[in-house]
Amino acid sequence: MTNSTRADDASSRTWREHWDLPAGVAYLNHGSFGLPPRCVVEAQQHWLRETARNPMVLFADRYEPLHTEVRDKLADFVGADRGNLVLVENATYGMNVVARCFPLRPGDEVLINDHEYGAVKRIWQRACARGGARLIESPLPLPVDSQDQAADVLLAAATDRTRLIVVSHVTSPSALTLPVEEICRRARARGIHTCIDGPHAVAMLPLALEKLGCDFYAASCHKWLSGPHGTGFLYVRPELQRWIEPLVVSWGRVGPAEPETWQDWFIWLGTRDVSATLALPTAIDFLQSIGLETFRTHTHQLARYARARLLELPGASPIAPDSPEWYGSMIAVHHPYGEALALRERLRKQYEIAAVLSPWHGGSLIRLSCHLYTLAEEMERVIEALKLEFR
Repeated sequence: MTNSTRADDASSRTWREHWDLPAGVAYLNHGSFGLPPRCVVEAQQHWLRETARNPMVLFADRYEPLHTEVRDKLADFVGADRGNLVLVENATYGMNVVARCFPLRPGDEVLINDHEYGAVKRIWQRACARGGARLIESPLPLPVDSQDQAADVLLAAATDRTRLIVVSHVTSPSALTLPVEEICRRARARGIHTCIDGPHAVAMLPLALEKLGCDFYAASCHKWLSGPHGTGFLYVRPELQRWIEPLVVSWGRVGPAEPETWQDWFIWLGTRDVSATLALPTAIDFLQSIGLETFRTHTHQLARYARARLLELPGASPIAPDSPEWYGSMIAVHHPYGEALALRERLRKQYEIAAVLSPWHGGSLIRLSCHLYTLAEEMERVIEALKLEFR
């Protein structure tokens, strides 16, 4: 281990004080279920108490303006016009809204790739079946050599029947940052709509959604932003907002006000726990207090170290060049080991290591996530455990 990595551990130990981490567990799965820092948990508890104390005041008088403040703050954070974004529970909800509302006809095609999140594939399988369309899954080659190659391969699978391309900004199983801006540009030139699945990109990458050129962008805030679980957003290009409505229809706005815009329908979806939504600004403030570039540089350095150590395992191989162009705070490598799910459970139960191993074309993708609290020494625990398992 290098001296610079040891220095990073010193910084990580300082930042770890902001989290209530499980004792003895090497938590390297922030990419699936992020851990909110203590200040975010306390903010959510505050709003739970406020609701319990006087729900009439919170819901009837305060919630709509508070909701709008949160929405506007998040829109500014991700570089979206405030009129083009709504708050939803997570990327899955947002993607379901698009799938339910996007007009598909018999013979239409929706294009995805084989690195997409399994739930996204299921969402669009159902949408295509409902509309009589076809879901086309294009394989992306591994290893990939260039961003242009990734865009070329995906767009080559589009036909004159392709109505929509659904693609991850950062893929879930392989942790690859895909060239979504270039994909959106080429798709638009061919009259094809684009929907980006972006839960891993929020905070990990600088976002400027208005410049990205996509039609839809669905994301969660409980991953790298470390917001409360149950927070996310859906961005919709202005000219397509007429299509969009929530999956649950209620009053829209807090009565007796009538909904006036597409956003209004997403404010009030019925009586429910709103504490996560109202605590989200605390997560934004916390990460900004650390410094977004500090966060990105630190976590990428850790991910790069994890990549180097994983590639020392016999049979392990890289899936993309060693560059921040391809990965940020999360890294994956390929390994020929063919029982990924069983090994993932053994790591969790026997070694107290939370990591992701996914089946991949007869082998496995080993994925490690890094946040401010992550220690390089925790990577060593993973390597030692895997060496025992692979011997």
